[in-house]
Amino acid sequence: MSKVRIVVVEDEPAIRRGVVDALRLTGYDVAEAADGVTGLIEASAGGVDLVLLDLLLPKRDGLQVLAELRRTHPDRPVIVLTARGTEEDRVKGLKLGADDYVVKPFSARELLARVEAVLRRTTRKPEAFTHVGVPGGTVDLARREVRWAGGTRCELSETEAAILTYLLQHRERAVAREEILGRVWGIGTAGLETRTVDMHVARLRGKLRDPAGGDPAETILTVRSHGYMAGPGLTLPEGMP
Repeated sequence: MSKVRIVVVEDEPAIRRGVVDALRLTGYDVAEAADGVTGLIEASAGGVDLVLLDLLLPKRDGLQVLAELRRTHPDRPVIVLTARGTEEDRVKGLKLGADDYVVKPFSARELLARVEAVLRRTTRKPEAFTHVGVPGGTVDLARREVRWAGGTRCELSETEAAILTYLLQHRERAVAREEILGRVWGIGTAGLETRTVDMHVARLRGKLRDPAGGDPAETILTVRSHGYMAGPGLTLPEGMP
């Protein structure tokens, strides 16, 4: 089993080193950043399980980093670490989507307890999909294959199958293009072209369209200025919500 990966974004070297050392000694895989620009890149990368984020950062404010991270990775847990201890600042951070708030100075014991608590609340095993229905056919995700009622078959690429699976796992909401880049390609979002996602989704839609011209229900919806969402044309096996 891979280690839990935590990103520490903190500009004060002594505090950052203490936090990073405490996390690594506990067994976590840790990446670190000393400013908001680098921090957003690290926090947006694939495979990150938790972000520890200072608010007073050079180059880009921590609240801006949090707002952007919430836009691209709405499910990624964030604990804010800051000297800003006023109620107004705490409320602002929590309203932007922080999962917890730790005011400096704090002990390593307190921080580790908060980290464990947030990970317990937010870590969930992704649903495993083997098949999903489309108008006129069925997608076998294990074999990466679409099977149509008339006997025609169409192969999905590994990336196309991963995009479809991720949209199904998060079917209750729209998924940003940047989030798909981070989760499917495993890369950060800064300076990257999201047209790569658009091209893959366009090809995927074509492969999920019934060649016999049956029910036109959409399989993947476009959410304007945001990304994509699993559409009504995707039907789950009986017993799945």
